[in-house]
Amino acid sequence: MKRKKFLSVMLLCLLATTMQAARVDTVWVKSPSMNKDVKVVYVLPDKALDKKACPVVYLLHGHGGNARSWILLKPELPQIADEKGIIFVCPDGKNSWYWDSPKNPAYRYETFVASELVKYTDEHYATIPEKKARAISGLSMGGHGALWLAIRHKELFGAAGSMSGGVDIRPFPQNWHMKEQLGEFASNKKVWDEHTVINQLDKIENGDLALTIDCGEGDFFLEVNKELHKRLLERKIDHDFTTRPGAHTGTYWNNSIDYHILFFDKFFKK
Repeated sequence: MKRKKFLSVMLLCLLATTMQAARVDTVWVKSPSMNKDVKVVYVLPDKALDKKACPVVYLLHGHGGNARSWILLKPELPQIADEKGIIFVCPDGKNSWYWDSPKNPAYRYETFVASELVKYTDEHYATIPEKKARAISGLSMGGHGALWLAIRHKELFGAAGSMSGGVDIRPFPQNWHMKEQLGEFASNKKVWDEHTVINQLDKIENGDLALTIDCGEGDFFLEVNKELHKRLLERKIDHDFTTRPGAHTGTYWNNSIDYHILFFDKFFKK
């Protein structure tokens, strides 16, 4: 009897654990500005599923990625969501660089993420709808996008991060479909100057955003990240800046995201 009772208790515990596990939802969010639906992956901790308000981290993919990039890159995200009580939101940003393209009206991903997606998330999920509980990060193109959006919408985001971010696009005028969004560099230099993160720093003062930025020592974006760090120091804007061994790879980002989540979790708990 004792053995049967023990097995019954273990089964109940297993069922309870299964029932209280983070959920991964794939939804289509309407974008009025682009007149289309955008795929978004939500990682929802059990706390949010119980309708208890949670902070939110928006995670942006890199060039060539999609809404599922982060869940594939970091399969442990559901467990991390449960452990930290954080909702993760992963939108499909195409190869937009998260701009409202001045050349292509079908690409208004700044408006989508900062306005339409944040609004949708707060209306449909158990969030804490304040900047003190909202952060954004991303890798490569998404690192650029996260800083671009946070700096330009500091009323929405309290913290931001960039992993291997293309934080100054101008040294790479022929790469990653950027000229499709901004026009050719040679004849649109002003537009390129206006659409690179490193030239957005005049929009923030120290204390506006909690910032964490990192890049691998073997990454082709290392020098532009070092220059961003230098300019933040010159403006006396507090931030974390880290370089560590690694290149522009999934292995690097799988490790890097742990530090960003730790940084955001600490920010949320202030």
